[in-house]
Amino acid sequence: MRGPTVLFLFIALVTAVAVAGGGGEFDGDYSKLSGIIIPGFASTQLRAWSILDCPFSPLDFNPLDLVWLDTTKLLSAVNCWLKCMMLDPYNQTDHPDCKSRPDSGLSAITELDPGYITGPLSSVWKEWIKWCIEFGIEANAIIAVPYDWRLSPAMLEERDLYFHKLKLTFETALKLRGGPSLVFAHSLGNNVFQYFLEWLKLEIAPKHYNKWLDEHIHAYFAVGAPLLGATETVKAALSGLTFGLPVSEVIPLTTIYDAFSFWGTARLLFNSFGSSLWMMPFSKYCRAENVYSKHFSWGGSRKSHQTYFCDEQEFRLNFSGWPTNIINIEIPSTHGLEAYPSITEIAESNLTSMECGLPTQLSFSAREMSDGTFFKAIEDYDPDSKRLLYQLQKLYHGDPVLNPLTPWERPPIKNVFCIYGIDLKTEVGYYFAPSGKPYPDNWIITDVIYEMEGFLTSRSGNDVEGNPGATSGDETVPYHSLSWCKNWLGPKVNITRTPQSEHDGSDVHVELNVEHIHDVDIVPNMTKLPRAKYVTYYEDSESIPGKRTAVWELDKANHRNIVRSPILMRELWLQMWHDVHPNATSKFVTKAKRGPLRDEDCYWDYGKARCAWAEYCEYRYNFGDVHLGQSCRLKNSSAKMLLDYL
Repeated sequence: MRGPTVLFLFIALVTAVAVAGGGGEFDGDYSKLSGIIIPGFASTQLRAWSILDCPFSPLDFNPLDLVWLDTTKLLSAVNCWLKCMMLDPYNQTDHPDCKSRPDSGLSAITELDPGYITGPLSSVWKEWIKWCIEFGIEANAIIAVPYDWRLSPAMLEERDLYFHKLKLTFETALKLRGGPSLVFAHSLGNNVFQYFLEWLKLEIAPKHYNKWLDEHIHAYFAVGAPLLGATETVKAALSGLTFGLPVSEVIPLTTIYDAFSFWGTARLLFNSFGSSLWMMPFSKYCRAENVYSKHFSWGGSRKSHQTYFCDEQEFRLNFSGWPTNIINIEIPSTHGLEAYPSITEIAESNLTSMECGLPTQLSFSAREMSDGTFFKAIEDYDPDSKRLLYQLQKLYHGDPVLNPLTPWERPPIKNVFCIYGIDLKTEVGYYFAPSGKPYPDNWIITDVIYEMEGFLTSRSGNDVEGNPGATSGDETVPYHSLSWCKNWLGPKVNITRTPQSEHDGSDVHVELNVEHIHDVDIVPNMTKLPRAKYVTYYEDSESIPGKRTAVWELDKANHRNIVRSPILMRELWLQMWHDVHPNATSKFVTKAKRGPLRDEDCYWDYGKARCAWAEYCEYRYNFGDVHLGQSCRLKNSSAKMLLDYL
């Protein structure tokens, strides 16, 4: 990365100026803001807190050794590694031989498996931190709050006091820096933050709750939030999850006790986590009782079991509002042959199965996944369903603070930005059938339903019944779940669509005061050029006095990689810079044009034989440059261009 330019010093200077007012209605010194990062699922390093000798392997586990993620030990000492990773599915305790705990600090979330080869492959927040450093952010202004992503929300507090520590982190940041914090949450980190806000209601007197939020949190950036769950959670519960690791072809027959395949091992591992159901798909029409109101009502008990209530639309419309049924599964037509038979039972039942005829195919909606109907239906055919049903009822429906499997209304924070990727092929439904193999490999995926840019398709090419959305999700979370935050917008919304790359404003489309009906998707009437990538902004600063709400949709932004997107980082910094400036007149940063902000944004235009964006970039050779584009750098006067964004 090339060194900072005058532009970065200018930004650092501006952020050190005390301002009053501005776009965010915040009075104070923006140099006092802190950034708090809440990572997503499997995005925090876990380290061993035990001494474990691994037979038949030269690698043992010692205290503070990296467990998640150490690919060397995963490949060479998988049995030991699994002992350090798996939890008891009923009480969420560690294996008797090994326990793991989350690492702390920024290093815990930047690269999961640091190394020359493995580092870039496991990078999560590293580029984000580089941007912060490049823009002159102080080291104590960026705070990571890692957590054990294997645990259910209640266990995070019970075992690690995580939410007490998170509250203390906000309060410490305020005392240290003198100002509120910006919250950056990715994926499951948004579910964690949602739970924290509800937990906080029970820890702070009601009349002080909103005051605490205003003092400690200036803005919340929800990145890739699975607000209505993710269908991949269901696939992982029945057939395993690789967590994005490229190991399925390297160790296809890895075993725990020389019996289970890799996918079976992955399934056992995933289902041992209490967090495995935290992102279970659920219906937007069903809600749990308000624990906060119940807690402060007569006779209310914090330990009371919560109950689901569904609107009539849930039973009048198909698929719980999702594009299609989440699961279509074949089960034996009789109970004589279970879906997890022994090898002997398989051999003895060949003729019996033929005589029983075709198996029964059952379909389950998002509501039937989240309320336990699905697991009850297959509990005679799968031992994991009993454990998952237990986790669902105890850790989620019976949670003393919040049933996370219920739609989230707009959090009471001054500035909320919901950001996600769209237009990628995303799984929205599955067809499962008995595989004929012993548990845990007893299910096989026979077909997958995808959403793709407003259409539903299947892996097999069969016709798909359903209600596709206006576009598709981010390759991991369906659009239906990501876009739920559009309901946080008010009745009048301003929509702007711009190219992701630097542009002069010629391809910018704007629609003002677009009517928005709650629970109805907003689809802008705007064109897109072929093969061009856009950002679509939905902005509302009027419906809630003193508060701003925005939704950003980034074309072709992958769920995992969105936190490394330079486009996202550019827009975040421009919005924050706009809020900083005392002369800002609009509530949101203008989208009229986008020029280069960094040396990396300048490049050589071979057609014109000069640096592109001549207004901002110039050819300036430095010793060590190896190609023309590397010598294209921002002009020293480029700081003036920032005034265009007011």
